[in-house]
Amino acid sequence: MGPIDICSNALLMLGAKPIASFDESAGDANLDRARLCANLYPMVRLALLRSHPWNCAVTRVQLSPDATPPAFGWQNRFQLPSDWLRTLEVGNGVRLTFRSEGRYILCNEAVFPLVYLRDVAEGDWDAMLVQAATQAMAVRLAYPITASSAVEQARYTEFQNFMKQARSVDGQDDPPQTLGDFPLLASRFGAGLGSGG
Repeated sequence: MGPIDICSNALLMLGAKPIASFDESAGDANLDRARLCANLYPMVRLALLRSHPWNCAVTRVQLSPDATPPAFGWQNRFQLPSDWLRTLEVGNGVRLTFRSEGRYILCNEAVFPLVYLRDVAEGDWDAMLVQAATQAMAVRLAYPITASSAVEQARYTEFQNFMKQARSVDGQDDPPQTLGDFPLLASRFGAGLGSGG
């Protein structure tokens, strides 16, 4: 499913005709809807991808230092990947001191482990992310298409409820995070190393 499908389905949800492309011919009655979708979709798409660590958009890399070091204060600078949207984790379990400046990360390490959200094509999206994008577009298109604040508010409420579900389902794909192994706590509850049972 691609951008046109997402926008067309959002239009259908609002009772409007779908579009075949973002640049419908000038004589086509869909021209205004196509232009509206073409203008709104890129912003909605990126905001939605950045809003949650979607499993389908998470990736990890080991960044190498840029050829040009920072002017002062740090030993190395690392250029963020071209598809970077949001940093999720750094250091691979080791606490690193760093600073973000523009499209660079400044750090004194020789390599920089980075887990980040990437700008991933719609064809690689999870089904619930596609549905979330469709509903987000329905919210953005609601008033321009229907001229009704009530429809806009209803679509927004539906979108918010769906996002709670989508984030929950997406989060269930990962194992629960634990605080680590605590022998003292295990011993307290009869599961310590010394319990020969």
